[in-house]
Amino acid sequence: MDILFLGTSAGAPTRQRNVTGLALLPEQGSEWYLIDCGEATQHQLLRTPLSVHGLQAIFITHIHGDHCYGLPGLLASAAMAGRTTPLTIVAPNGIAAWLEATRQLTELFLPYELNFVAVEQMEIWSDHAMQVQASSLSHRVPSFAYRFTETRTESVLDTHKLLADGIPQGPLWGRLKNGEDINFEGKTVRGADYVIYPHAARCIIVGGDNDQPELLRAQSAQAQVLVHEATYTSEVAEKVGTHVQHSSAAAVAAFAQAAGLPNLVLTHFSARYQSDADKSPSISDIEKEAAAYYHGQLFLAEDFARFRLNKTGQLSRIA
Repeated sequence: MDILFLGTSAGAPTRQRNVTGLALLPEQGSEWYLIDCGEATQHQLLRTPLSVHGLQAIFITHIHGDHCYGLPGLLASAAMAGRTTPLTIVAPNGIAAWLEATRQLTELFLPYELNFVAVEQMEIWSDHAMQVQASSLSHRVPSFAYRFTETRTESVLDTHKLLADGIPQGPLWGRLKNGEDINFEGKTVRGADYVIYPHAARCIIVGGDNDQPELLRAQSAQAQVLVHEATYTSEVAEKVGTHVQHSSAAAVAAFAQAAGLPNLVLTHFSARYQSDADKSPSISDIEKEAAAYYHGQLFLAEDFARFRLNKTGQLSRIA
């Protein structure tokens, strides 16, 4: 399961960072999911191998523009690229009204069906590859986190049990591995009794804007990765004030450490933080602050950085 960042800046873009967008890619194939769609996300996609034809669903965390202003353009470009398969959008209620007004006022024609799911009423959304749960966060507008859990995990046959029960190797084993129930020597043999899963399902949480990371405590159970905003360092957060309702690097890192999350990826950095560590303030200030509180695997996202969560729950950055 891969995470590909399309934008990592908060509020406004910089020369190095676009506003928020993130692609989540399952283990195999060309399918992918988009979480947030800030302005110019479709431009960012042109610099990746991703295609609008493989896009399975879009998840919007909240209605602020740096998380959704790229949505109408992306939908229109998908239409011009010839997409005809339906597309699901999971988002706050206000997104549906905004998109409908945009379609009417700009005469936007989409040759594919949009299936809108209001996140406020959603319990679980799933397809053949992912199960998604949403949880409420704390921000100036309703904001949500999405927990993605893979539904297709690698299974292997319990060969020792099969041999012990006298089931001969051959076609019957293949049918049992596929989950079939078979008839063997006059008895029904259940495939589920002979299939084991050596690895836990991979699980990634992607949060929207949020000044109370603790709200993700329940969702973090058995998750391997948390992707969360760290808009400021604590010093800058105090100067800006609590009304903006964003998290500091220290707050997120302290929560991730207490929750036992093995991997933490910080993103959504204020444009005031520069990439050059010799300038102040810089992204390295956020990294140093987080590292003082969190002792797991810590990563700071960059535009087009790609991370892979392997079957054992190890996260690494890949070329």
